[in-house]
Order: sequence, then C-alpha cells, then structure tokens
Amino acid sequence: MPDFDLDSFKKTWQEQPVQHKYDNTEILQMLNRKSRNYVKYIFWISVAEFLFFSILGLFYILQNDENNSFLKTLEKLGVKRTSDLENKFNNIYLVLKILSICITAYFVYRFYKNYSLIKIEENLKKFILNIMQFKKTVNAFILTNIILLISFTSILTAFIFYVLNTQNIQLTNSVLTGFLIGIILSTGLSVLLVWVYYRLVYGIIMRKLDKNLKQLKDIESQEN
Repeated sequence: MPDFDLDSFKKTWQEQPVQHKYDNTEILQMLNRKSRNYVKYIFWISVAEFLFFSILGLFYILQNDENNSFLKTLEKLGVKRTSDLENKFNNIYLVLKILSICITAYFVYRFYKNYSLIKIEENLKKFILNIMQFKKTVNAFILTNIILLISFTSILTAFIFYVLNTQNIQLTNSVLTGFLIGIILSTGLSVLLVWVYYRLVYGIIMRKLDKNLKQLKDIESQEN
C-alpha cells in the first residue's frame, strides 16, 4: 500500500478548478426577474378574479336567482312580498354588486400600475420600495374584500329589519336569536373562507416574494 503524502494531497486539492460563484450583480438580476414574475402572477390572478366575479354577478342579475332566494328568506320570516319590496331589494343588490366590481377593478388597475413600475433596470433601492408598495396594495386588497363582505352582510341585515319594522312584524325571541346567530355564523364562515382563499392563492406567491425581498435588502446593506 503506497504511503499517504499529505503535501501532495493538498497540492492536488488546491489545483482543483473552483466552481463559478455568482456575484451580487448576477444574483440581483435573478432576484429582480423572479420578483417581477411573482408580481405579474398576482396581477393576472386578480384579472381572472375580476372577470369571473363580473360574469358571475351579471349571470345572477339576469337570472334573478339570488334575489328570489333572499326574498324567500324574508317570506319565511312572515314578510309580505310586494313589487315595492322587490324593487328596493333589486336596487340595493345592484348597487352592492356594482360597488364590488368597481373596487375589484380599481385594485386590478393598482396591481397593473405596481407591475409597470417594477423594472429590472432600476436601482436596487427603488426596486425594493416598489416591491414593498406592491405588498401593501395586496394586503389592502385582501382587507378590503373582507370589509366588503362584512359591510354587505350588515347592509342586507339592516334591510331585513327595516322591512320587518315597515310591515310591523314582531319576531319571537327564539326566532330572532336563531336568525342573528345564523347571520353571525354564516358571515364568520364566509370571512374564514375568503381569508383561507387569499392565504393559499396569494400567500404562496407573497412568501416567495418576501424571501426575495429579504435577499435584496441583504445585498443593499452590503453595498452601503
């Protein structure tokens, strides 16, 4: 067995070709490109949501299914269905739908503006600021959707009590309690589903974007 020569081993190890390491500029370009792609994904998801809910809302308005379902619920509470009642509810429902679509359209526009402002050629500090602004817009979009859901439920609930009061209908304590508990539970479940949806769909992309943002900040701190 040949003797082990430590000096020869060191020399051989030192002569091994060193693998190429990415410098900060190359890493920065890759992070910028990935970050911009993540922003683009969220923009197109929001566009898809806007189109989906716009078409769905238009379908329900034309079919009048949701209106009938809501009015049937009122009838179960003893409310007399009249043409005036139907017109009032249809007007409220239409305003809420249009408001919802307009707000979603506004955020689609904001996402597009954020995306157009994020350019790979920009200096690092400006790029980071634009990414942070985009994150704020996403968080505002999620929070706004949850607030809209709660607000719309509150408005429709207030409308129900207005109709009950107009037609002088007194609910028993048990019916009133059950009705309120049903509204609270259904609203809570709806908010939870909305939160889970955005947590899954937007959360996955945002976590990757956060990781890129952290690396970009590390590079910026090294350069300063």
